[in-house]
Amino acid sequence: MIMADKNKLTRRDFLRAIGFGAAAMALPGCASAGQQATKSGKRKRGPNFVFFLIDDLGWMDVGCYGSSFYETPNINRLAGKGMRFTDAYAACPVCSPTRASIMTGKYPARLGITQWIGGSNKPTEYQHYMALEEVTIAEALKEAGYATGFVGKWHLGNKPYYPEHQGFDINIGGDSSGAPPTYFYPYKRRNRALETLPAGGEEGEYLTDRLTDESLKFLEANKDRPFLLYLSHYAVHTPIESKQELIAKYKEKAEKLPGTDGPKFVPVYGRYKTRQVQDHPVFAGMVQSVDESVGRVMAKLEELGVADNTVVIFMSDNGGLSTVPREAPTSNLPLRAGKGWLYEGGIREPMIIKWPGVVKEGSVCSEPVISTDFYPTMLEMAGLRLKTRQHVDGVSLVSLLKGKGKLSRKAIYWHYPHYHGSGNRPSGAIRAGDYKLVEWYEDNRVELYNLKNDIGEKHDLAKKMLEKTDQLRSMLHRWRRQMKARMPASGPREDFEMWQDVRQKQQANK
Repeated sequence: MIMADKNKLTRRDFLRAIGFGAAAMALPGCASAGQQATKSGKRKRGPNFVFFLIDDLGWMDVGCYGSSFYETPNINRLAGKGMRFTDAYAACPVCSPTRASIMTGKYPARLGITQWIGGSNKPTEYQHYMALEEVTIAEALKEAGYATGFVGKWHLGNKPYYPEHQGFDINIGGDSSGAPPTYFYPYKRRNRALETLPAGGEEGEYLTDRLTDESLKFLEANKDRPFLLYLSHYAVHTPIESKQELIAKYKEKAEKLPGTDGPKFVPVYGRYKTRQVQDHPVFAGMVQSVDESVGRVMAKLEELGVADNTVVIFMSDNGGLSTVPREAPTSNLPLRAGKGWLYEGGIREPMIIKWPGVVKEGSVCSEPVISTDFYPTMLEMAGLRLKTRQHVDGVSLVSLLKGKGKLSRKAIYWHYPHYHGSGNRPSGAIRAGDYKLVEWYEDNRVELYNLKNDIGEKHDLAKKMLEKTDQLRSMLHRWRRQMKARMPASGPREDFEMWQDVRQKQQANK
C-alpha cells in the first residue's frame, strides 16, 4: 500500500493558497465564473451539470435498455430527452477504479487504483486513495466558478481524501465506505455509520430518498449560479434492502411471470454461477427508488427554471451483480457474467446524456465510449479549456453528442489484476472496433470475440483468427507498458478459494 504524507503541501495546494486559481481565471482568453465566450466577445453562463452515478446498476437493469421486470419510467424519459449509448463502458468491473477514472480522466492502471479500495492487495498491490495531486473534474469546474456538491458514495480513500479535499464545496454521505451499513434510518449497524450524512431523519426513512432530499436542497441553494451536482447513489449495491411496499409490489409481479425454459442459474467458472432471470422483488424495489430519485431531481430542475441549461448525465460504475457463489440479485443477459468480470456483463453500462438544445432527443449512439471520457466532455460542454495533461486517457464526446461523426480512438482498455468474489481471475482486455480480446494473467490464455455478432461472448475466435488475436494482444501489452501497470506478484488460485471460504464462514457467523 502506498501512503501519502498528510502534512505535505502539494504544488496544487500551494498555488491555491496564494490565490493562483483566482489569478488564472482572470487571464485573457480564459472563461471564468462558469461562463463561455460567444462570437460577440460577450460571456454567457455555461451549462449546469447533474451527474447521476448509480452503484452496481447493470446494462439490462433499465427499461430503455431492455428490462421488462424493473420499472424505470423516469430514466426512460431521460433517454427520450437525450442520447442513449449502447456501447458505454466502465473503466473497471469494480467501483473505486471507475470512480477515480471519472474524477481524473485517467485509466485506473495509470492511477494505480485497480481494485475496490479495501479489497485484498494479493496478488497485486494497488493504491488505496485518489491522490490529492490529481486535479479532478470538480476542481476544474470549481476554478471556473461552479458550485460543486457531492452527495452519496465516494469510496476513493479515507478522511484526508474525502470529496471536500478533491474539489467539492459540500460532501453529504461520502466517506471511505463501499456500501452503507443499511439503507434505513439511522443508517447504523454494528458501530458503522455514514460519517458525513447530516443529522436528522426519521424512522422508516430510506437512504436513496434521503440523498435525493439533500440534492434538492443543493439545487435550490445554487440555482442562480452554475453548478455541478454529483449524485452518487449507494444503490443498488448490497445490502439488498428496499421499502416494504415496493417489495410487496414486485413480489406480486414476480409471481405472475411466465416460467423460464432454462435454468435460473448457469455455471460461469467453477462453483460460480450467473443468474439468468430478473425477478428479485427487493432488488427491483431498489431500482425503482433510484428511478424515483432521477424523476424528483429532473422535476426540481424544471421547477427552478434551469432545466434548459442543465446537462444531465446518467451512468453506472460497473456491471450488475449477477455472478457469485450464492444467489445474486440481477441478470445481465444477453451479456456474459457481471460485476467483477471483464466480460461485457461486468463493464458495459447504461449511459445517457441530456444536453438541451444540442443533443437530438431520443438519439442513440453505438460508438464505444468509456468513463474516462466524461472529464474532457464536460469541460468542452462548459466552454472551458481542456486539461490535456490531466485527462490524458479521456476523449471528448461532444462530436458524438452533436451527431458529427465518430471518434478517432483506436481502442479502449481494461486492467484488473485481482481476484474477485464473483469468481473472476486477474485479467486484462481490449476492445478495438467490433473485436474484444480478454487475457487471463494466470496462464496468459486469451479469448477473442466479435461483439457485433456475438454480444454474449459465446464463441471464442482466438484460434480461428490468429492474426487479429496477435494484433490485439500486442496492443494490450504495449498499453500496459505505457501505463506502467502493476501485474500480479503471487497468490495462486487455491489461496484465493481458501480465503473466500474463510470469509464466507466469518460472514455467516456474524
